[in-house]
Amino acid sequence: MLFDLVRRHSPTVERLRPRFLTTGRCRDVKHDNLGSVNLHYRNPKFVSATDLTRREDIAPLRPSSGQALDNPDVLAQLLAAKRSPRTRHAYAGDLKDFFVFAFGCEEPTPGITQEFLSLDRFAALSLVLRYKAHLRDERGLAEATRNRRLSAIKSLVRLANQLGQCDFNLSEVSGDKVVRYRDTTGVSKEVYRDLLAVPDRSTLKGKRDYAILRLLWDNALRRGEIESADIKDLDTEGRTLAIFGKGRGQQKETVSLSRPTLDALVDWLRERRELDIRQPLFIALDRCSRGHRLTGSAIHKLVAKIASAAGVNKKMSPHRVRHSGITAALDATGGDVRRVQKLSRHADLNTLMIYDDNRKNVQGEISDLLAGLV
Repeated sequence: MLFDLVRRHSPTVERLRPRFLTTGRCRDVKHDNLGSVNLHYRNPKFVSATDLTRREDIAPLRPSSGQALDNPDVLAQLLAAKRSPRTRHAYAGDLKDFFVFAFGCEEPTPGITQEFLSLDRFAALSLVLRYKAHLRDERGLAEATRNRRLSAIKSLVRLANQLGQCDFNLSEVSGDKVVRYRDTTGVSKEVYRDLLAVPDRSTLKGKRDYAILRLLWDNALRRGEIESADIKDLDTEGRTLAIFGKGRGQQKETVSLSRPTLDALVDWLRERRELDIRQPLFIALDRCSRGHRLTGSAIHKLVAKIASAAGVNKKMSPHRVRHSGITAALDATGGDVRRVQKLSRHADLNTLMIYDDNRKNVQGEISDLLAGLV
């Protein structure tokens, strides 16, 4: 398999040469008449073009003027085109899962990606359909997860088709129908008061946890929006917080904070005594990762643990709290979906209509009506 062309006298080559020769199982090294080195590999799974781009101490390699790459790294280009780091991470994980299934590799190298894209239309379609059945029948993944992974594969093929690297598409591969928001009820405001009473607000951890609970309920924030917030995003005078909303890329949007939420945030930051406003708004406090940004998974565990301590039997998560806050807002406003949309920041108003229907249990009302007619 032909690896990327690299300069013979490049310091990058010199630094990486031991790795090439020991872990890459280099079969031979040939010099061409352009002063470049062609490295042929039996097993390139330890070194890939993606590995090189992740090395911060290595400048990205580019072809010289007028030189074109016959086989571009389509997967790397697809990931680079995604603005959101979360989207890039999700696409990378989904595509890795597919290539592990299809080729038994540890990482999808450019060569393996090209091998898939070089398949004929029927072979590629058969492979993807077998992967779809594998996700459903053997691994039992949810419809939304299966659809997301199929979407990542189709995006890769679509880009490769546009770049002239494959002559097929996967339009025949359809996703499964997903019923969104089956249960949006969450918990009542009375139950959530019990959750707010759990954190010991005389401690640093209690102040942090209470502030997070207030943001989740009062502003119906997603855990990723809380995770990515920095201290500088908080405007105490304007009583606002700038967040990276879902689907906004790198464009921040501003949400207004309630007085109790602002007071909780100020109380947490005052006790924390952090002077660098570029630091994360919320940090881990455990001994192993103290000072690091609090992750979304940590916020998820935090909510579940507090709900358990409050005696809530229903499985709780940050998104369940979001459901709860939105449903409570619809109750308080008499079902004014337009106003509540400003809180939830749903792009599609029909999504809020699902919340409203679930809140009122319209189906149950009609069933009772029919029962009274006979």
